[in-house]
Amino acid sequence: MGKNFKMVATTMFGLEEVLENELKDLGAVDVKKGVRNVSFYGDTGFMYKANMTLRTAIRILKPIKTFKVFDEEDLYESLQKIKWEDYMSVDGTFSIGAVVNSKFFTSNSHYISLKSKDAIADYFRHKYHKRPNVDLKHPDLKIHVHILKDMCTVSLDSSGDSLHKRGYRTSTNIAPINEVLAAGLVLLSGYTGHSNFIDPMCGSGTILIEATMIACNIPANINRPEFGFEKWSDYDEDLYYLIQDSLLKKIINPQFKIMGFDKAPSAVRKANENVESANLSEFIGIHHVNFFNSMKEVFGSTHILFNPPYGERLNIDAEEFYKKIGDTLKHGYPDSRVWFITSDIDALKYVGLRTSRRIPLKNGDLDCRFVRYDMYEGSRKAVKQEKP
Repeated sequence: MGKNFKMVATTMFGLEEVLENELKDLGAVDVKKGVRNVSFYGDTGFMYKANMTLRTAIRILKPIKTFKVFDEEDLYESLQKIKWEDYMSVDGTFSIGAVVNSKFFTSNSHYISLKSKDAIADYFRHKYHKRPNVDLKHPDLKIHVHILKDMCTVSLDSSGDSLHKRGYRTSTNIAPINEVLAAGLVLLSGYTGHSNFIDPMCGSGTILIEATMIACNIPANINRPEFGFEKWSDYDEDLYYLIQDSLLKKIINPQFKIMGFDKAPSAVRKANENVESANLSEFIGIHHVNFFNSMKEVFGSTHILFNPPYGERLNIDAEEFYKKIGDTLKHGYPDSRVWFITSDIDALKYVGLRTSRRIPLKNGDLDCRFVRYDMYEGSRKAVKQEKP
């Protein structure tokens, strides 16, 4: 399988610990949590497996060189010392992404990526009298340049397109939740498939699909058309399919009901299209229901998780809306563990229920809270008295 090397999986703010646990469960070595990233060690096969299975990773980078830099010329010269033909052909295409967080560099990330592109193109031109082309959409090699203070790390992007692009979403509503965030919410909420699951405001169905893939142990990115590493010169196709086959053998059927509601017929239609695209129609039921007029009809403990509309994207009366959420949960959903994410943190007081957890997260640029409410069967007082 080859020797282990360092990799860095990037993620969203607040999901670092979830990703750290995913990597440990997968068998990664020397796992270290950072800010919006987790570093780890594994071999080539593990890199393939991580791309296929990790639910909360955005991309998986393979660092190839680290060096000190104090200005743009340092960067240019250091990039020219890398043997780029080990990673790409002069006839191939490449693209560069740059992130800069350093007082030594006054230029922005875009300029740094242009300078890096020149260094690599000139390297080939000097050596082979020909330069590779830049392709921003479908490059053969995606390179990341990360400058922090006086250290520059050059990495190859093994994922290609961001891993939130799972490959199942055909239809979206006004503001769909990112697939990585949706999976992160499900994992943060502790859902593993061992209870009924309801998303009562399901929109285009992303949370439902991610929850079902978790319940069924389906690899997160099994529907993706391709990964970045498939264009690398050392790509081992046999190894890739061997790993894929072993992951597919571990898929199971869910033991409980998984359901979504939405009051908009267009959302129900879009959710069904996406569920079908993800090959999960037999496991997920989508219903044209207004949550505020609904009651729990499934027996036993139920896990509820949703992303209610934010004031930013839909015009709602926050006080009335959040009060209705609280009233509906109180009267219609006993014996339920309820989670939802909101950017309207002030409006949570209108729910009229006490949160048992509040987790800070970001949805895009919005500061959010992911909150939990425990709805008991009967009153809380009665539950406490029954316990010995």
